[in-house]
Amino acid sequence: MKKIFAVVMLIVAGYASPAQQKPDTVVVELANTSRVVFTIKDRKDLTVLRQYNFQALFTDILNRIEGTPVTPIPTNDSVPVEPIEPRELETVNEPITWDDNDEDDEEWLRDRKIRHIRRSRHSINFDLGVNNYLEDGKFPDENNELYSVRPWGSWYVGINSIQHTHVGGKLFLEWGLGLSWYNFKFQQDNILIGKDENGVFFEEDLRDVNFIKSKLGVTYANVSLIPMLDFGGRGKKTRFWNSYGSNFRIGAGPYAGYRLSSRSKLVYNEDGREKDKDRNNFYLNNFRYGVRVQLGIRSTDIFFNYDLNELFSTEKENNPKLNAFSFGIIF
Repeated sequence: MKKIFAVVMLIVAGYASPAQQKPDTVVVELANTSRVVFTIKDRKDLTVLRQYNFQALFTDILNRIEGTPVTPIPTNDSVPVEPIEPRELETVNEPITWDDNDEDDEEWLRDRKIRHIRRSRHSINFDLGVNNYLEDGKFPDENNELYSVRPWGSWYVGINSIQHTHVGGKLFLEWGLGLSWYNFKFQQDNILIGKDENGVFFEEDLRDVNFIKSKLGVTYANVSLIPMLDFGGRGKKTRFWNSYGSNFRIGAGPYAGYRLSSRSKLVYNEDGREKDKDRNNFYLNNFRYGVRVQLGIRSTDIFFNYDLNELFSTEKENNPKLNAFSFGIIF
């Protein structure tokens, strides 16, 4: 415990005034063999010291020495000291007054924020972006296929329950469960989707009506595991009005999903707005798996998903060979 004495003496001495006054000394006995000595050379310092969070300071000192929080219990009745209850490490976010021109104080506070990261934390993330698919590495509209989709209007939406686990250093794991929705809005507004024994087929609806849109929607339940390198050191994005440093994050990892439902919808006007819906599997693969890339800086994160397996089953010869992808912003 001699280290406690040395550290406290250095802290107090660092803020003591160089004024030539007779120092006041207070000795506080702690536990059986430990003591803390406060030496004040200038009593004007008392105004500054009253604003310090000594509880957080002592917790930090003990953590450095022992690696775990320790509660000091006084044994000397002549110097009564109230026991200190351990606090959550997040108390470092409470306001602490220091000289704005003192770089050492600012560095000390930043160091506490970086080291006092909880092992895991939870968040609800929302994905909002667009989706499309590739056929043999090309967009289907290059061959004027009927299943070509519009880049704008083919929305991808996801909601995810994510655990952020600190592994060590700048490495974090983002893992969890979620739901996602593919919405493929076709280039032509009159596309019908059906299936027969040979596979899924796409054809034009030739009725004399005002077609508005045609789309295919698929819902998945997903799991993901994304290793992240966080160069801000906290494993999460900060609010844009309360951030420090670059807070740059990047990571990539696998995901897998199970199809919950699928449906087609054709919307048109014929003496009023009409919707033709068909809930069908359309020979879609029940499982999807792929790679997800995430990139963030400060309060902004983006994602890119690419399905490694095909959207439709490969067992039917007429099924198009499409690999779906999506990208957008994480909220």
